[in-house]
Amino acid sequence: MWFLPGDEGTTTAEYAIGTVAAAAFAVALYVLLSGDSVSAALAGLVQKALTVAT
Repeated sequence: MWFLPGDEGTTTAEYAIGTVAAAAFAVALYVLLSGDSVSAALAGLVQKALTVAT
């Protein structure tokens, strides 16, 4: 593979940025899904789905 002068560490930097972005997304998703409002909404949705309509 041919690199431009001074471009040897580009791939490593791209992987590092991608890893940090994925970790930040995971933390944001965890915070969002572990909140009380989301938990209550999911519980209500499951309860509604399991309730037999009469």
